[in-house]
Amino acid sequence: DVQLQAFGGGLVQAGGSLRLSCAASGFTFDDSAIGWFRQAPGKEREGVTCISSTNGSTHYADSVKGRFTISSDNAKNTVYLQMNSLKPEDTAVYYCAARKTRLGYCTLNHRHYSYWGQGTQVTVSS
Repeated sequence: DVQLQAFGGGLVQAGGSLRLSCAASGFTFDDSAIGWFRQAPGKEREGVTCISSTNGSTHYADSVKGRFTISSDNAKNTVYLQMNSLKPEDTAVYYCAARKTRLGYCTLNHRHYSYWGQGTQVTVSS
C-alpha cells in the first residue's frame, strides 16, 4: 500500500517559519511528481507547490513564490516544504500528494494526483 505521511505543522507567529515533511512508503519518487496542497476552512483545496523527480523542476502558486521552497530527497523518499515569512492567510491543513509520471513537469491541479497524505495543520497567528 502507498502511504504518504505529512508532518511538521504547528502554530507559528506571522513572519515565522515552518518546515513540513512528506514521507512516502510503498512508493518511490522515481518518475513521479509530488505536490503540496492546502485547504482552509470553507475554501477549496489549493495547490501550493510541486516538484518533478524527473528533472527537479518545480512550480509555485503566486501566493507563496519567494517564501516557500520545495525540495526532495529521493533516497529517503521524502519531500520537504520550507515555509518562510508566514502570513495568517497561510493558515490551512497542508497535504502532500503524489502521482507517477515521466513528464518533466508537475501541476498544481489536485485532480492529477493519485495518492494523498493525511494532512498537517499549519496555523499562523497575527
